[in-house]
Amino acid sequence: MSAPTTTTGAEPMTHRRTLEALSGLLLVLFVAMLSSTVVSTALPKIIGALNGSQNQYTWVVTATLLTATATTPIWGKLADLFNKKTLIQVAIVVFLLGSVVAGFSQSAGQLIAARAFQGIGVGGLQALVQVAIAAMIPPRERGRYNGYLGGVMAVATVGGPLLGGLIVDTSWLGWRWCFFVGVPVAVVALILLQATLHLPTLRRENVKIDYLGASLIAAGVSVLLIWISFVDGSFAWASWQTAAMVGGALLLLALAVWVESRVAEPVVPLSIVRQHTTALAILGSLAVGMAMFGGAVFLGQYFQIGRGYSPTEAGLLTIPMMAGVLGSSIIAGRLITRTGRIKPYIVAGSIILVAGFALLGTIDHETSLVLVGAAMFIVGTGVGMTMQNLVLAVQNTVSLKDIGAASSSVAFFRSLGGTIGVSVLGAVLAHRVTDQITHDLAAAGIPASGSAGGSSNLNITALPDGIQHIVRAAYGDATGHIFLISAAIAVVGVIAALLLRPVTLRTSLDLPDSATSTAVAADAIDGAPAFDQVSVVAAPNGATDRR
Repeated sequence: MSAPTTTTGAEPMTHRRTLEALSGLLLVLFVAMLSSTVVSTALPKIIGALNGSQNQYTWVVTATLLTATATTPIWGKLADLFNKKTLIQVAIVVFLLGSVVAGFSQSAGQLIAARAFQGIGVGGLQALVQVAIAAMIPPRERGRYNGYLGGVMAVATVGGPLLGGLIVDTSWLGWRWCFFVGVPVAVVALILLQATLHLPTLRRENVKIDYLGASLIAAGVSVLLIWISFVDGSFAWASWQTAAMVGGALLLLALAVWVESRVAEPVVPLSIVRQHTTALAILGSLAVGMAMFGGAVFLGQYFQIGRGYSPTEAGLLTIPMMAGVLGSSIIAGRLITRTGRIKPYIVAGSIILVAGFALLGTIDHETSLVLVGAAMFIVGTGVGMTMQNLVLAVQNTVSLKDIGAASSSVAFFRSLGGTIGVSVLGAVLAHRVTDQITHDLAAAGIPASGSAGGSSNLNITALPDGIQHIVRAAYGDATGHIFLISAAIAVVGVIAALLLRPVTLRTSLDLPDSATSTAVAADAIDGAPAFDQVSVVAAPNGATDRR
């Protein structure tokens, strides 16, 4: 073994070694995305089979986003303290258990609970994959690798709905296999990561995790989302329930900020969040998350309930959006690597995203599929140019030791935006559908019944033909309205992008003034991977800790 040498930071891997290490990480990302996309087109049938309601339809998605949001900063903080590969593997195991439990659910409530547990693993994967990539590849080079991320996103997002549609349309499989199908893929990912991913570990003494702050954040957001789901249905906007829930949520979040400002190891470091680039990237991610998650999650419902297509057909109809994500992420990523400039692409992407949602805001239950497809392609293009690049902009401004907290902070607020977006837009959709169905039933001289209510049973095939038409028209027409809201929310992302400072991405893994305290040695014996390095950390007794 060669003698340890002190460097200014970990040396970047060769392109070949990087691709080998990325193989496992990209498969992990694929598994995490597949868990959401495989149920997107199947969810109407799943909720129908479990006799669930529109609110439960929303919460099947929201539950995963909520727990992923709450745990993302914890995973990110752990990544700054412990072995990143081990943490990724733990997150995969949690995700696997949640998937299996979800597949055996016997009611909508059980499915929501299982999805919430699954979200803990998703939170780890969405934070740790970005952190691991940042620990391997300098920001300047990371642009072209974002193209691979975009490709995986596109395959998972296109293949997921298609696979989910085929599963629920195949009688001998059934909807439960939408959750079981990711299990073998996740097992392969575990094995591949063990063989290919080798990252240095910096061990810190006296580690403290801010569980109180994380709990307060999760509780505050949960109370707020529960209020959104039930306001104007179970109780009025101006009521004691509204005052208690909104006031309680704000109090919990204020306490969370207070705790984060005082603990030694905050899950959301305020010193990083307050930085100019990070604050604007967080604002942009919040808006993009609200618009994208909140809007896109209802496309499968629009095609199936609003237009009457099968789950498989609904999956095929979402291909234009994923083509936009794939093309724009690859092209923008390579241009960013070539020029080192990132702001122009984030600005352009955020503007394109607003335009796409505005066009989707014009659809109803009779809109030409060509127009819907063109609008989805534009939305996908905007997403591909903004989502990963907002994270990259933040990673470029922080030192390697803080990369986990910084990356997870952006992912946290993006998931938070998505959680709020799904809940708010789902509540708006349920309210408008209920009103329109009630109005149309009265106009047709049909007595309104619980089974036809907009917020009740989504098992449309159990309804008479005349009522089926009314329900489908109501869902198709109401969907356009929530996309208009998404467009308005996405405008905030444009403003944040315009306020970003123009910078040139650095070519080093670490900031020049932050990379002097880490000593690493390359272990090249027996053809070991170029990044299978030994991190040497001073121990209290003057010895060294080798990992």
